Amino acid sequence: MGRIMAIDYGTKRVGIAVTDTLQIIASPLETVHAKDVLSFLKAYVQREPVEAIVVGMPRRLSGEDTEATQHVVGFVRKLQKELPAIPVHTADERFTSKMAQAAMLAGGLKKKDRQDKGTVDRVSAAIILQSYLESRTI
Repeated sequence: MGRIMAIDYGTKRVGIAVTDTLQIIASPLETVHAKDVLSFLKAYVQREPVEAIVVGMPRRLSGEDTEATQHVVGFVRKLQKELPAIPVHTADERFTSKMAQAAMLAGGLKKKDRQDKGTVDRVSAAIILQSYLESRTI
């Protein structure tokens, strides 16, 4: 069984999370610069079997697209083209940054670490992935 990977895509930074090989636990993996994300992902799937990729899709509270939605849609297209053998899914990412901040606070991270946007992006990706995992079992 391959891992499932989640991506919190931003035009500057991309948070990445993965499951364990049994697809039970979502863990933050890395934050990479947006320009380097495709090469990072290609190298990762060479080392580790990846069964699926979940990309957080930004939406407004009303469910409408945001300014960032088109960037994510374009990234999903590139991802599907570069890694055609791996299914790519999208998942609602509303509130993940706030949930990441709350999780880091509850986890006892120091203020300096909680303010690191890369950490927030990685934890957000893990929250997207955990939500996806939970939605599959319902």
